[in-house]
This record gives sequence, structure tokens and C-alpha cells, in this order.
Amino acid sequence: MKSGRVLCRFILSTVGLLLLQFSFAVSAPLQDLSHKDARKRMKATEKIGRLKDPKHIPLIKPLLQDPVVKVRAKAVAAVTSIGTQHSLSVLRLATNDSISEIQIMATDGLVNFYYPGYVRKGFGASLKKFGAGIKNRLAQPAEVIIDPYLKVSPDVIAVLSRLISNGATLESRANAARAVGILRGDQALPQLLEALRSKDTGLIVESVQAVEKIGDVSVGPSLVFLLRDLDERVQLSVVKAVGQLLVRESIPELVGLVKSSNNRKIRRQALIALAKIPNSNQRTTFLMYLRDKDHQIRAAAAEGIARSAEPRDLAVVKEVFEREKNESARLSAAFAAVYLGDLSYINYLVDALSSTFHRMEARPFLVELSRKPAVLERLYQPLISGTNDQRRHLAYVLSRSGTKKSISHLEKLTHDSEPRVARAAIEAIKTLQARL
Repeated sequence: MKSGRVLCRFILSTVGLLLLQFSFAVSAPLQDLSHKDARKRMKATEKIGRLKDPKHIPLIKPLLQDPVVKVRAKAVAAVTSIGTQHSLSVLRLATNDSISEIQIMATDGLVNFYYPGYVRKGFGASLKKFGAGIKNRLAQPAEVIIDPYLKVSPDVIAVLSRLISNGATLESRANAARAVGILRGDQALPQLLEALRSKDTGLIVESVQAVEKIGDVSVGPSLVFLLRDLDERVQLSVVKAVGQLLVRESIPELVGLVKSSNNRKIRRQALIALAKIPNSNQRTTFLMYLRDKDHQIRAAAAEGIARSAEPRDLAVVKEVFEREKNESARLSAAFAAVYLGDLSYINYLVDALSSTFHRMEARPFLVELSRKPAVLERLYQPLISGTNDQRRHLAYVLSRSGTKKSISHLEKLTHDSEPRVARAAIEAIKTLQARL
């Protein structure tokens, strides 16, 4: 009995000591937030940020006015790390900073709230990069985009729109353009379209890619004038965007690039874009490129023939499928066969979802094809009986092209024994319901 009381006192004293140590570990940094030594303020801010406690945000907020730039940067990083909805108003305030790096960090922090982990890819990930490396980062396209069912605060898009037009530097403006694309911020389209007429390649490219991600086809024609731009990066980004947005007004320019551009990458991408636009009246052009030595061009030609929608071409694309050796081009031929009416090739596309190398080629084909009721109906069986990878990616397909009927099929997967399949089904239902 006595030993029990001794053990109890020991445990209580240990817990008390730990609480005291924790209290000191928190109180000391809190006191240092107002220390006269900037290094102390920076270190304290960093420690407080690691605690991830929302109640500390009001204590960090005053540091956004600190005279030392790196203290302000630490404050933005800490608020981003805490990451709750209470961080948003402080990060919006931080976008008013006169220093470009702070604006970029605040922008990345806003994106990070809706796309967790984004700051690890952003410029603000490390203060050691301060003042260097922005252009290199912006040179790489950001393929990420939030899920369609996520609702972004209009206040967030508003401050990013302001930065697109009035950021401290061209890099800050370009970074804001990238951010609104990731966040699907259609509210920023006027600022993006204005930025298309700037003279800075980085800002133009980021604005084009943002317009493409937002996906408003009504603004697609506003991109066409840039197809004549002399900068390769601009041309390539615009060619890709007008294809994705199905801009019919771009057809004459795309045909001109296919026939006369001295840049093979531009010619190839122009044919790919042209092939995405249904009934482009370029069937003869596509037939001509079916035997090109470039497999990407052969693939684009097959897709273009499909969307030309001539039933007589079914025999042509089936012949292409049989003779084609390249798997990517073969998938395009299978897509064309299904598009033109032979549903037996659906299985070939579904099988490709199990391939690490080719699933991201097959998936967009299935998204487009499943807008046809007969194709959608054929996908419900492999959604249940396919491999884990097939079912996971078919859930995505249904989220983009399914109907109300598809929800009941997806619900069956939400309790799947494979966690990734179950998560994919849950995400697909949320996306599908938002779209419907």
C-alpha cells in the first residue's frame, strides 16, 4: 500500500515537472516575441509556429509590422505552419508587405491552406533561399490543382488578384497568377487576361496556365493572339491551353503552326491541340500524319481522326491499332476506335489503368469517352471487379463524367478493404456531387 502511494507521488511529481517544463518552453518564446534582439524574435517565432496552436496567431500577427524583413518572413512561415482558417486573414494582410519575398511566402501560405504541403514546393519553404531562386522555381509548371468541390474564400482570390496586377515584382505577380490557377480562382480572370499583355515571359506563361486550369472556355479566344508570340515558352503554353479549352478560333493559327513552324516541338504540340478540338475540319491533315516517325504525332493524328467523327474511319484506326508498336500511340488508336463506335476497345483502355507508365494517358481518354452513356455503362463492371489501380482511377473517371446513377456505384467502394480505393471513391463522390 505504501509503495503504491510512493509510486503515485512519483508519477504526480513527474507530470508536474513535465508541465512546468512545457509551460516554460512556451512562455519563454512568447516573451521573446517582443525581444529587442531580432535574432531572438526570429527564433521565438519559429518555435511558436512549430506548436501549431491557433491561439498564438494574434501574438504573431504584430510581427508582420516588424522593421526586420526576416522577422516578418518568420512570422508568415509560422502562421502558415499553424494552418487553420484563422491563418487566412493574417496571410492576406501579409500580402500587403512591400517585399516581394514576403508577398510570395504569404501567397504560398494561402495556397497551402487549401492544398496542404504546397509550401514545401514553394519559394517560402526556406529562408536560406531569400532573394534567390524565384525565377528558377517559376520556370517549372505547377501541375497541382485543388479538387473541384473545395470552396475558396472570395477574399483570398481578391488579394491574389491584386497581386497579379500590383505585386512588388514580376516574380510576385507571376506567383500570384500561379496561385489563382491552383485555386481555380475565376474571380481573377480579368487580372489574368490583363497580365497576358505584359512583356514578361514568366508572368504571361503563369497567367496562360492559370486560365487553362480555371477552364472557362468563354475566355479561350482571348489567348489566340499569343499563338504568334516569338517566345517558345509562351507559344507552347498557349498552344496547350487553346487545345484544352477547345478554342475553335485558334484552328487557323494551329494549322499554320503545324504546316510551317520551324520548331518541331511547336508543330507537334499544335497538332495535339488541333486534335483535341472536335470537328476541326482537318481530317485530311490527320490522315496524313498517321505514319509519321514521331509517335506523339501519330497519336495526335489518331485522336484527331476520332474527333472528326467520320464513321468510315473506324476501319482506319483499327488498322492503326494493329500495326502500331508504341503503346502510347496504341492507346490513342484504341480511344479512336471506341469514339467511333467499337466499344470492345474499352477493355484495352481500362487495362492500361494498371500500368504505372500509361495510366495517365488512358484516364483522360476514359473521362472523355464516358460522357457517352453506352461507354459509362460499360465502366461500372470493372469499377467493382477490376484491380485496385483500375478501380481507383475509374472512380476518378466517374467523378468527372458520371451521372447521378454513378453515385450508387461509387458508394459501394467507400467501404472497400483497400484503403486507397475507399478514399478514391469518397473523393469521387464529393467531386461528382459538386459537379452535378
